[in-house]
Amino acid sequence: MAKNIMFMGTGSSVGKSLLTAAMCRILNNKGLSVAPYKSQNMALNSFITRDGKEMGRAQVVQAECARIEPEVEMNPVLLKPNSDVGCQVILMGKAEFNMDAVDYHAHKPQLVDTVMKAYNKLASEHQVIAIEGAGSPAEINLRDNDIVNMGLAELVDAPVILIGDIDKGGVFASIYGTIELLEPEERARIKGFIINKFRGDVELLKPGIEMIEAKVNVPCLGVIPYKRFVIDDEDSVTERFDRQNEGDITIGVVYLPHLSNFTDCTAFDMHPDVRVEYYRNQRELQLANPDLIVVPGSKNTMDDTNHIMMSKMGDEIKRIHDSGVPVVGICGGYQLLGKEIKDPHGVESSLGSIEGLGLLNIVTTIGQEKRTVRTEGKITANFMGMDLTGMEVEGYEIHMGESQALDGEKAFATLADGTIDGVVAADGSVMGTYLHGIFDNDDFREKIIATLKAKKNLDDSAGAFDFKAFKEEQYDSLAKTVEENMDMDKIMEIIGAIGQ
Repeated sequence: MAKNIMFMGTGSSVGKSLLTAAMCRILNNKGLSVAPYKSQNMALNSFITRDGKEMGRAQVVQAECARIEPEVEMNPVLLKPNSDVGCQVILMGKAEFNMDAVDYHAHKPQLVDTVMKAYNKLASEHQVIAIEGAGSPAEINLRDNDIVNMGLAELVDAPVILIGDIDKGGVFASIYGTIELLEPEERARIKGFIINKFRGDVELLKPGIEMIEAKVNVPCLGVIPYKRFVIDDEDSVTERFDRQNEGDITIGVVYLPHLSNFTDCTAFDMHPDVRVEYYRNQRELQLANPDLIVVPGSKNTMDDTNHIMMSKMGDEIKRIHDSGVPVVGICGGYQLLGKEIKDPHGVESSLGSIEGLGLLNIVTTIGQEKRTVRTEGKITANFMGMDLTGMEVEGYEIHMGESQALDGEKAFATLADGTIDGVVAADGSVMGTYLHGIFDNDDFREKIIATLKAKKNLDDSAGAFDFKAFKEEQYDSLAKTVEENMDMDKIMEIIGAIGQ
């Protein structure tokens, strides 16, 4: 069976996902077969495996860092919030039921077999399992029935590294408080701590490190400097929405209340010629001057459509479109751009039906079965005046609605199984698709950027941007930064993987 190491945090968004990803790349570079694992993930950014299973994107990034194909065992339980108190529960890649938080907490003991079968499969195929916890192990109200932090560490007998985020402030208090709130047998699993996102001279930090080491009786294994890596985010707890790149072209993304798979725009975020802006309200849209509007996916399209209409954001999107700006809708955003969304079974809302923006001549009906599939196909329509016919694209679908094109709309693409995907408006100014990852296709994305540049009489001689190569550069840079600032000899000793 595989050896393991587990990364827990003093709280959410302290860097667990990226440090686990870095460990996957570092260990793989050392010639070890390593796989990521997170027993329970709560995120609206998901991915579809080759066999049509749904999993969290954080473990996809970690699998890519480990240079292996993502598989659902890496994330056997995925929770997708669909309200303030409830979520859809996805087990081994399939949507099983909806639960509120209280009922789910009571249900967790029944999931132990599921998470252990997934872990044991990975452990039988790899030398090391890099495990990511969730939130904080010091959430003492959730200690009972825990299957993702110390409860899981006990089940798989994992040594634990605790991560504190100094950028949030109070890192020493958070490390000390977290460890002190653990039970004695849990504290014994903490083999060291890491201070993440440090800005400044480490020498100034050393007195504090020495004091906290003495108080918690575990060593500091590294101080990781603050550095921006352009890597897919696990969920909407991200700095991405508050930062803006410089770029000749501006892609405006409509921020929906139930925003899902905003990673569809990661390829634009990474592009050196593109500035990505996120619009949360009518005022931000009024002030916006984008070259392209993207309406992304949603976990609750009915409620988000209602929000867009009631907040007058819909009026602004239509105004911007009327000024000559093209619009792309992906999945829920595609549905939202249509004439009407019907929910006869009350899957997403009690509204029954709701009018959309009417920028696409389609009607969507929400069904009871979720479609999850990786697919590919060829574009069959022109968009933004571009001749795209025959261009190959690939992506993945995650949706419970089916959209019917009415008069005048052309199918966007024909898929490998003969079915059609999406539509393009008769005038070519609006496009909708169910394909997540559509902008990851280099030819399609670069054609869009070149067309937008030409519209502004901008030079486009820099050459195409290789999305996959850039991701690999970011993964390597992440691994190098972490390895250079962490005690890898001690880490390897903790894992017990030296000499393998």
